[in-house]
Amino acid sequence: MTDRPRTVRGTDGGREPGARAVDLRQRDTVLQELMDDPGCDPRMLDRTFRRFAVVNALVSGWRAVWRTHVVPALPPSGRARVLDLGCGGGDLARSLVRWAGSDGLSLEVVGVDPDDRAIAAARRSTARGVTFRQASSTDLVAAGERFDVVVSNHVLHHLDDDARAAFLSDSEQLATGRSLHSDIRRSRQAYRAYALASPLVSAGTFVRVDGLRSIRRSFTVPELQEALPAGWRAERAAPHRVLAVRDA
Repeated sequence: MTDRPRTVRGTDGGREPGARAVDLRQRDTVLQELMDDPGCDPRMLDRTFRRFAVVNALVSGWRAVWRTHVVPALPPSGRARVLDLGCGGGDLARSLVRWAGSDGLSLEVVGVDPDDRAIAAARRSTARGVTFRQASSTDLVAAGERFDVVVSNHVLHHLDDDARAAFLSDSEQLATGRSLHSDIRRSRQAYRAYALASPLVSAGTFVRVDGLRSIRRSFTVPELQEALPAGWRAERAAPHRVLAVRDA
C-alpha cells in the first residue's frame, strides 16, 4: 500500500496538493487562478471579492505597511492622493481612507481595475474619499494622472514578465512620491498556514484554491529583487509578505 499525496479541496470543487506534495522551491508561472477565468461562476466571483475584505485584514499586513511605508511618503500638508492599482473588490482602498481618518490625515484614494466585474463589486460598498474606475494603469498614464503614492495588493504574481515591466513602468510615471506593491512571499510555511486557516473564510468562494495557487505563483525576496527594474527594491515584510518599493 502506498501513500497518496494529500490534496486540499476547495468549496468550488477545485483541488490543490497538500504542502508536502508541492515543489515550492521555484515559482509556478503556468498555474492559473480560477477567478482569472472570464467564464468563472459570477456569483462565486462576487462572493470572493467581498470575502477579500476579511482575508486581507487577516493576512495582508497592510495596517503595518500603512504606518511604515505609506504615511511617511504622503505630503506634509493638504489632501494626499493615493492610487490603488488592480483594486479588486476595493477593500484596500476603503481601509486606507479609514486609517487616514483615524490618523487625522486628509486622503483621496482612487481604485482602478480593468475588470468590470471587480469594479462592479467594489462600487457596491462605498466610502467617502474613495472612487472606483474601470481602467488600467496605461489608461491613467495616457490621461496624465498623477498621485502621491501608488499601491497594489496581490497583483505582481498575476503578471508575466512583459506585463510586470509595463505595470511597474506605469507605476513610476503615475507616482510623484512612492510606488509600493505588496504581494505574498512564497514559502512552505505560508502554504501550510493558508491551507489550514482558509477553510474558515472560503465557503462558496475561490478564496481557498486561488489563495494556494497565488502562493505557488508568488516570489521570494531574492526572486522579486532580480525581477525588478533599476531603482526598485524588494523588502521582506510580515506575515509572509514581500514589497516592491520605489521612491521617485
